[in-house]
Amino acid sequence: MTGTHVRPMPPTLARAHAWARRQPWLGRFTLMNRLLLAMAFLPTGLVKATGQRFTSLPVDNPVGFFFEAMYQTGPYWVFIGLMQMAAATLLLIPHTATLGAVLFLPIGLSIFLITWGVGFQGTVYITAGMLLSVTYLVCWDGDRVWSAAQTLLGARRGPRLLEGAGHVERGGWVLGGLSGIMLFLVVRGFLPSSWMRELLVGGVVALAMVISGGAWTVLRSSRQKDRGGTE
Repeated sequence: MTGTHVRPMPPTLARAHAWARRQPWLGRFTLMNRLLLAMAFLPTGLVKATGQRFTSLPVDNPVGFFFEAMYQTGPYWVFIGLMQMAAATLLLIPHTATLGAVLFLPIGLSIFLITWGVGFQGTVYITAGMLLSVTYLVCWDGDRVWSAAQTLLGARRGPRLLEGAGHVERGGWVLGGLSGIMLFLVVRGFLPSSWMRELLVGGVVALAMVISGGAWTVLRSSRQKDRGGTE
């Protein structure tokens, strides 16, 4: 099994990144960002993880209503807190700081969009600063992030899911997938409801094709093994 070829960063980005990593003041700026984000999210994450309310604002306030609705989700509220605490803890450990920054990126983006959409007034500027901070941390570890992304995106494909399948079975999977997707689009009003019957028929036909085609593949494979064993 050969290793996956990882393409290097573009030369311009590589030079800029190498220059930044050599600057002592940027190293200290990076440490400051990690500490500030950890300080901000460890306590707030702990509030959620222990099942406490985040704010005392009344529900007739849009912000208070939003946080109360989130609090009432129960396990999801706790899960958000645990993820915030995990990301903050990872940022504080040098060997896992890159993972912490990557984990923080969707968290920071979500918080920014929430504060912007609900209308948190001045808070949106704070969350925008947090998002910029975590984006900077991802760029600081850009070489590791680039390498990991290249490994994931350029990884060799695993075993084929339809190994040995014939045209009938493959066609059944394609027809079934398309019929299912279009059926849900009909339910959601994106396609005419008059298509419902045809799509259901297509789904039944697809199921029959998958079952019959799969059975034939298994039978053929069994025959080939028996034939090989007798030779």
